[in-house]
Amino acid sequence: MNRPLQGIRVLDLTNVLAGPFCCHQLAHMGAEVIKVEARTGGDLARQLGADAELNRKHMGVSFLAQNAGKRSITLDLKTAGGKEVFRKLVQGADALVENFRPGVMARLGLSFDALKSINPRLIYCAISGFGQDGPLRDFPAYDQIIQGMSGMMSITGAPDTAPYRVGYPVADTIGGLTAAFAVASNLARREREAVMIDVSMLEAAITTMGWAVSNLLIAGRAPAPLGNENVTSSPSGTFATGDGLLNVAANKQEQFEALCGVVGRKALIADARFAERQARLNHRYELKAELEQALAAKSAEEWWALLNAAGVPAGPVYSVEQALAHPQVALRGMLGEFKDAPGVGRDIRVVRSGVKLDGEAPKVENPPPTLGQHTEEILKELGYDEARIAELKAQQAV
Repeated sequence: MNRPLQGIRVLDLTNVLAGPFCCHQLAHMGAEVIKVEARTGGDLARQLGADAELNRKHMGVSFLAQNAGKRSITLDLKTAGGKEVFRKLVQGADALVENFRPGVMARLGLSFDALKSINPRLIYCAISGFGQDGPLRDFPAYDQIIQGMSGMMSITGAPDTAPYRVGYPVADTIGGLTAAFAVASNLARREREAVMIDVSMLEAAITTMGWAVSNLLIAGRAPAPLGNENVTSSPSGTFATGDGLLNVAANKQEQFEALCGVVGRKALIADARFAERQARLNHRYELKAELEQALAAKSAEEWWALLNAAGVPAGPVYSVEQALAHPQVALRGMLGEFKDAPGVGRDIRVVRSGVKLDGEAPKVENPPPTLGQHTEEILKELGYDEARIAELKAQQAV
């Protein structure tokens, strides 16, 4: 298997989603990820998810989803012994990812400046809601806070329902992807020196908002919620059929004309309201009504096949369950399975990275770790003997 980050060691000090998601991507690319968790409780995600029994076991679904392939060591970074072990970990690490509030690591005596004196090649990535400086640096932030403050919610939903949050923690996920990209980019530097990466979830979210931002910055047009309609083109959006909803993206003139032919409404092509691109935008809802009358004759699944055969991009609106079960997803190796996962007591399936390398989906070999599962193993790798490990345990440093 192609593992481009093999031989790279990453220290994962993160909680819940953005940071763990970042390190999960790095693990799938071959990095050795050591998850450094608090002695009491560990990652909060261990207690989050739809299965209450797993939450009680500190193996919550939210944790299982983002932590396969990692090893877990528990440390109390407020103790002298915990700091000692952590500094030894840093000496042998290539990268460190944390998502504490700005200033927390400095108060522990473990700031970027302190750690780069131990390891002058350390890539230090801090993920926070608003970044390491600015008037909001000390404010706490979760996904929904960022969705609201980025403007994302203001353009999600229909005119009569917005603002709406996106249905999954998209800001956390974007923050994690941004961090993973930044870490991997700096690992690629030929002459590597210590670097401090400052990832603001707010800025990462705004960066991905595309036309909503650029239309305002360049054209002076403020974005507005359009529900399931495409702001740039018509007919492009979600359409009711005789059975089920269908997404259609007839963004080009030839696609619009092909669509009209497939649904038996060729007269719409010459209709002055719809003949040209801008006219279709001006009369999008009239066009939608005309097309939905025709689409009522067949199901979404039937129209999907007919439209794609004619070169018109289209697809049904699926539930998450339907999407995961579809052969396009199920047969490409995107889902990983771990038999009898430790601390879980049953088989689990998790999502992998969503890429292929040389035709193969990158995967990690080991299931998500129980809290502190690898503490002694890692301490011995760092050179600690049984007596010193016992002392650290007695001091509640590990």
